[in-house]
Amino acid sequence: MMRALVIFAGLLALWQGVVSLSGAPPYILPGPVPVAEALWQRSDLILGHAATTLAEILLGLAIGTVFGAAAALALSWSARVRPWLLPVLVISQAVPVFALAPVLVLWLGYGMASKVAMAALIIFFPVTAAMFDGLRRTDPLFIDCARTLGAGRLDLLLHVRLPAALPAFASGLRVATAVAPIGAIVGEWVGSSSGLGFLMLHANARLQIDLMFAALFTLSILAVSLYYGIDFLLRAAMPWQAGEARPTTNTGGF
Repeated sequence: MMRALVIFAGLLALWQGVVSLSGAPPYILPGPVPVAEALWQRSDLILGHAATTLAEILLGLAIGTVFGAAAALALSWSARVRPWLLPVLVISQAVPVFALAPVLVLWLGYGMASKVAMAALIIFFPVTAAMFDGLRRTDPLFIDCARTLGAGRLDLLLHVRLPAALPAFASGLRVATAVAPIGAIVGEWVGSSSGLGFLMLHANARLQIDLMFAALFTLSILAVSLYYGIDFLLRAAMPWQAGEARPTTNTGGF
């Protein structure tokens, strides 16, 4: 906690230092004090838009994770599905996801659905790639031991390969959590009626730069909190991966 406060204070000091040394006018780069005032005075407005963006991110994260895990299981389970599904995954990443934002808004409208779909598309590939890599890198010794005990294909998946793939899945989910806000914000920039991206866009158009920075600051806090929240849950769910092994101290003289 103390480290986080020191880092936060250091970033604020750096921000104020850049503003003071550069002499940038407030409509280009406001200092921390005007942004804090805008954050306090317009807190109801900012928090209302932040709730919309948070809902979009969480729904996109849930949908993208479910579909990504399902795709990884399909790739791992069936050798016949793999040659058909892998090219689709590659093609989906060859087209920039941001270029799909106008299409999603056209198809799904200006409401929350298009932003959730955008976030889910960004999340989908990191989860799929990480979990599939974890599934196919299961230690062959574990698989051989399970087969010796009479484990079938489904038993191997549920009791050997899935547990072994959990650390890789957790890594993919952490990456997905870090990039999830990008999809929601880009979708809001393309077309929306609420959300932090919508607020930043309209504040910039009206030269309310302090409000724009306040919304950006709120988005940063939201994204960091979400990442560390997911990280905490993953560490709690997999305590054996929570920390590195510590060297033991030999006190017996041997």
